[in-house]
Amino acid sequence: MAAPDRDARQMRLVAIVIAVAMLGWLAVQAIGREYGWAAEWAYLADLAAIGAFVWSLIVTWRIWRRRNA
Repeated sequence: MAAPDRDARQMRLVAIVIAVAMLGWLAVQAIGREYGWAAEWAYLADLAAIGAFVWSLIVTWRIWRRRNA
């Protein structure tokens, strides 16, 4: 598979991960507030979202470096 095709696929995956992480985080926050969940669940959702965003940042940075090489 050519590098531009691989990069395009990875960028689509990054976009999907960012969107799903954000929507999931918002959903957990809203549901938790509605049902009175403990704060630990909100922290767990925060950590999962941060993990997804860090992964997305790392993958995007690697694609950027590969294109500029």
